[in-house]
Amino acid sequence: MIPNAPLDALLSHAHTTAALEQVAGRLGWDQETVMPKGAGPQRAEEMAAMEEVLHARRTDPRVGDWLAAVDRAALSPVEAANLRHIERDFERSARIPVDLAAEIARTRSAAHLAWIGARADEDVGAFLPLLTRILDLKRQEAMALAAGGTAYDALLDEYEPGATGASLEAMFSALRPRLVALRNACLDRPAPPGIAGDFDESAQMRLTRKVAKSFGYDINHGRIDKAVHPFSSGSGLDVRITTRTNAADPFNCLYSTIHEVGHAAYEQGINRDYLLTPLGRGVSMGVHESQSRIYENQLGRSRAYTAWLYGEMTEAFGDFGSANSDEFFFAVNRLQNGFIRTEADEVQYNLHVLLRFDLERALISGDLQPGSLEAAWNDRFLADFGFAVEKPSQGCLQDVHWSEGLFGYFPTYTLGNVYAGCLHEALRDAVPNLDNQLAKGDTTAATTWLRDAVQIHGGLKTPKETIADACGKAPSEGPLLDYLEAKFGAIYGL
Repeated sequence: MIPNAPLDALLSHAHTTAALEQVAGRLGWDQETVMPKGAGPQRAEEMAAMEEVLHARRTDPRVGDWLAAVDRAALSPVEAANLRHIERDFERSARIPVDLAAEIARTRSAAHLAWIGARADEDVGAFLPLLTRILDLKRQEAMALAAGGTAYDALLDEYEPGATGASLEAMFSALRPRLVALRNACLDRPAPPGIAGDFDESAQMRLTRKVAKSFGYDINHGRIDKAVHPFSSGSGLDVRITTRTNAADPFNCLYSTIHEVGHAAYEQGINRDYLLTPLGRGVSMGVHESQSRIYENQLGRSRAYTAWLYGEMTEAFGDFGSANSDEFFFAVNRLQNGFIRTEADEVQYNLHVLLRFDLERALISGDLQPGSLEAAWNDRFLADFGFAVEKPSQGCLQDVHWSEGLFGYFPTYTLGNVYAGCLHEALRDAVPNLDNQLAKGDTTAATTWLRDAVQIHGGLKTPKETIADACGKAPSEGPLLDYLEAKFGAIYGL
């Protein structure tokens, strides 16, 4: 056997597996966007069948043989990184029985459709049977993966390799006091005026495409559609995003789009040499979220960029209540009480995530049963935010994640915000005239820096290495908190 044969076999096998994963992902995209309502039962079987095929490839005994035969001393950094991902995926997948993997895929599809109906009908009870089922399946998966660790950490590791619930709890405990103090100080001051009007939804979609382009989204390798819950899908040459519209709130559409463009830009920015290899996708959801949040917040909600966006809004909608770009900047960034995580301001957003982090850990451990979830959510929300949930779509039915079995995903949102704070600090040092460009709607300097510092590497490094190398220091919560206190302190005159 020639020296590179085992590695070549591994990479060839991984290439085909990655291609099939993209096909499976487009089944999910189709389900969220254009699938006929009555196709749900068949789609569940299709997705289960795809998962069986993928699981068989991930656990193919030949992968173990090839891994054992590779001469690791002769590997290049890229080859070593590919091998690290292949080995990790093989070891994790081998612990999960194929029938469990297929049943999770089947139940996820059915649970997602049940969640859509229950959310529309404000009926938690209609969703509970499938939530209970998928929670039971994910507990089984977690115990298979745990290998002596905790069940929650085993699930978390899927989205943020190397992170633990305990380490995130320590970080979140450091975030909470300063976030709560800033939130309370801002809400004690007079609120800046908002915007008002009936914002034509077709005009919103036209503007949102222009905004996506301003952030470098390559529409030749993507598309923008509407969905109940905005998301990004795909990698490499086919990266799609969705958004949603609300005639009374154009910010929902615009900033959901910018957020998803951040995810899409990451996937589009990865070195094309890594296409359909283990390195050809974002290294973790925390790093992924760092891109979506810095695009949406530190760039998209900046005074400079909103000055440009104000002109575009005026052209699209006429008079909408902001007399000038400063008032518009305040409107974009105003703090206000609200129920919905995806619509929350920068200061309160992480408090929404911390609520979910604690509840889902309790669900996985068994300390919280699905039948008690609605009451537990409502009690915690009242304690954290000071006002009561009025209906399930404002509470435990608002997010898609648990219907999809994505336990362990939520904390990566706040981790991504922390990473974004560190990256923004480094970006400002690297591009001192950034605001002059953003004021023209030109994000090129920022997005180029992010592509070169983070996105192009894909899965080459570990998540913490990716951020630390980009920033020149280990990530911490300090830069995010300093940024928030400076920005909102100025807006609210603190």
